[in-house]
Amino acid sequence: MKRDIAFLERLLDAPGPSGFEIRAAREWRREAETFASDVRVDVSGNSFATVNPEGSPSVMLAGHIDEIGLQITYIDEEGFLYVDEIGGWDPQVLVGQRVTVLGRDGDVPGVVGKKAIHLMQPDERTKSSKTRQLWVDVGAADRDAVVGLGLRVGDPMVIAQDMVRLAGDLIASRAIDDRVGAFVVLEAVRLLAGDPGDLEASVTAVATVQEEVGYQGGGARPSAYALGPDVALVVDVTFSTDVPDIEKKEVGEHSLGGGPVLSRGSAAHNAVFEMLAEVADAEGVPYTVQASPKATRTDADGIHLTRSGVPTGLISVPNRYMHSPNEVVNVEDLFHTVQLIAAFVRRLTPDTDFTPR
Repeated sequence: MKRDIAFLERLLDAPGPSGFEIRAAREWRREAETFASDVRVDVSGNSFATVNPEGSPSVMLAGHIDEIGLQITYIDEEGFLYVDEIGGWDPQVLVGQRVTVLGRDGDVPGVVGKKAIHLMQPDERTKSSKTRQLWVDVGAADRDAVVGLGLRVGDPMVIAQDMVRLAGDLIASRAIDDRVGAFVVLEAVRLLAGDPGDLEASVTAVATVQEEVGYQGGGARPSAYALGPDVALVVDVTFSTDVPDIEKKEVGEHSLGGGPVLSRGSAAHNAVFEMLAEVADAEGVPYTVQASPKATRTDADGIHLTRSGVPTGLISVPNRYMHSPNEVVNVEDLFHTVQLIAAFVRRLTPDTDFTPR
């Protein structure tokens, strides 16, 4: 089945590294305003879209909208930019990449530079690159020319890679993690808004910020505190294990096209997991299960202990080549996740209680 992913493409292509999500968040809110009754943004940059605001229980659907990137730390006299990582990078994938620097006067293209292999000593050629050994070349003759381009220390940048369609239902983008989560939660709200007849819950999709650097919960924590939800579902990505050299004994067996991945343990409330699994079976949604015995390293970690505690479910989308310029997912997995979330929310009533007995 052909899926309309025009909005997803716009969202993936909008630059928005952690702490600088404003352009991607604007795109998300612009789409939300076409169907949600209440669309807003908080001081941290988290974006909210609510349907059925007077309903009960209150449901939070969270997907983080930030992506990994780079940030200027120093501009030398020759006009080269030195950078540090926003989020977790494998520096090997940065070498030779084109980047887009988000300057105050507009976007500036650049390339990641490194000493040519011909000039390296034999022992250097076998060593892994470190981010601190790389630089970004924007073509400026000197530091003053860089300033003339509207660039300064602290400006962020992203890899210059737009979304591409691969064979079948696969797409690749630098921002899959976790722009697809922000897409899924908004599409679930869109589906619920289009047929509100049996909807009793109040549902708010949240495009959270700073998850990739939010070691204390990022934007998920203040947004959950403000909403005070009765239950929360977090949508993120997880490792697809259908590629070579993956140890399935460590992360489980999850493939592109295999449907969403339901987390158990840690921040994932067991009663919420059981209800998600029951709904998936009833709806014919394929899924796999992933153990999370410690931290999930997602927004769920920042939500489930907010206030007096929030029963939280974690649903992940299988993703190949995570934290690279070309992450890959199956579009059908995204819409299966949308279907699962909408069906889960429709089952909720004011009497739903996730308290362990």
